[in-house]
Amino acid sequence: MKYMFASDIHGSAHYCRKTLEAYRQSGADRLILLGDILYHGPRNDLPRDYAPKEVIAMLNEYKDQIYAVRGNCDSEVDQMVLEFPIMADYCLLALNGKTIYATHGHIYNEETRPPMCPGDVLIHGHTHLPVARAMGECYLLNPGSVSLPKEGNPNSYGILDGSVFTIWDFDGNKVKETAL
Repeated sequence: MKYMFASDIHGSAHYCRKTLEAYRQSGADRLILLGDILYHGPRNDLPRDYAPKEVIAMLNEYKDQIYAVRGNCDSEVDQMVLEFPIMADYCLLALNGKTIYATHGHIYNEETRPPMCPGDVLIHGHTHLPVARAMGECYLLNPGSVSLPKEGNPNSYGILDGSVFTIWDFDGNKVKETAL
């Protein structure tokens, strides 16, 4: 299967539109949202075109194609308006004999790892920084942030196609890539 990973929309209608456009063009089978979907959080500036109600409507159209995990800015009231589950702290995916542990990153991350076997993958958002690299005998992936990237990085998302994870910006430029 081909998966698209996006994190940290933070209520930006502009970047939600761009994310869904990239998803449609990618041919991915599923869109996996790594949390912080509707609210920008008290530590972040408002993202471009902050409009959570528009984001709700856009994402609900794809409810049967989205897997999502809870971010530190997501709450039960967000779940009340989204028509797909968002309150799990993690999602496990199996791919080619590997376990992909998808989470937001505020609970499980490189410093606080979930149980992992050699070859397994930890993918999370939260830091707003794109990462695609080996982490010992495992892999650490982060698609970056679609709406509020940090440290001069571009707005980005990730595509896992077979055993290759690629981080793309919205202009079609490859940001990082790794083979799993």
